[in-house]
Amino acid sequence: MSAAILKSHEKDLGGGFVVRRLLPSAAKQAVGPFIFFDHFGPIDVAPDANHDVRPHPHIGLATVTYLFEGAIDHRDSIGSCQRIEPGAINWMTAGRGIVHSERTPHDLAGQPHRTHGLQLWAALPKAHEEDAPSFTHTPQADIPVVTLDGAVVKVLIGTAFGQTSPVRSYMQTVYLDVALQAGRELRLEGLPPEAAIYPVSGEVSVDGVLLAPHTMALLEEGTVPVVTAGGGPAQFVVIGGEPLDGHRYLFWNFVSSSKERLAQAADDWSAQRMGQVPGETEFIPLPKAPLRPAT
Repeated sequence: MSAAILKSHEKDLGGGFVVRRLLPSAAKQAVGPFIFFDHFGPIDVAPDANHDVRPHPHIGLATVTYLFEGAIDHRDSIGSCQRIEPGAINWMTAGRGIVHSERTPHDLAGQPHRTHGLQLWAALPKAHEEDAPSFTHTPQADIPVVTLDGAVVKVLIGTAFGQTSPVRSYMQTVYLDVALQAGRELRLEGLPPEAAIYPVSGEVSVDGVLLAPHTMALLEEGTVPVVTAGGGPAQFVVIGGEPLDGHRYLFWNFVSSSKERLAQAADDWSAQRMGQVPGETEFIPLPKAPLRPAT
């Protein structure tokens, strides 16, 4: 059974690009290391739409990008340049600081297309908050896929159903993409201490209780939930891991165990001391609101 249900709230990122945000929430700051969870789309992108995200900074976290449809061009201040496509996992460790942009690829710009995906942040353990920044792309072909009776499980991060993802994380982490046939069920055994289920499409029930669209079910530790698809096929993700080693503070795109570190990052970005994305001249300025880190 679920311990609690988190409801999403919509955030407009600009240009009409609206996402549904589940984490952080007042009820639960993080699920395992995952301290941020955005679901965007599916969106039919008009030819004149501009969903580009200009260069912006991060500290103390790793961005985890996963697409179901569409494509994104990732560029960052350490020189990474990667086209992100459906089924791949892209893990960017910000550590002590990185700057990146996310733009529509040239072949899709000005063309009608669809975009759909998940953007997560994994807070880094305190011992790794100031690690050197890095970027790792794991293509779809390298992601383990487990075919069960009525279900297909992609092990995006961590270990499940006897398979282990090659994606490196800093603490116990699980991220699964599950497709269920209509009316079929899946027992989720061996989950980490903190775990949650989020339905992507279709009707999903957890232990016989229907999970409303755009909500997340937090799971009780030590239970073995049974997830069932309704009258049609369904897709859901499972996230989780071991609990974070203490509270995290958040301000804008920064995560840290120290409020003072957030203030330093804000000053560094305002003074443009965090690096630049090669070939980019634009950037997102620091929000005008005073630094009042979320608790």
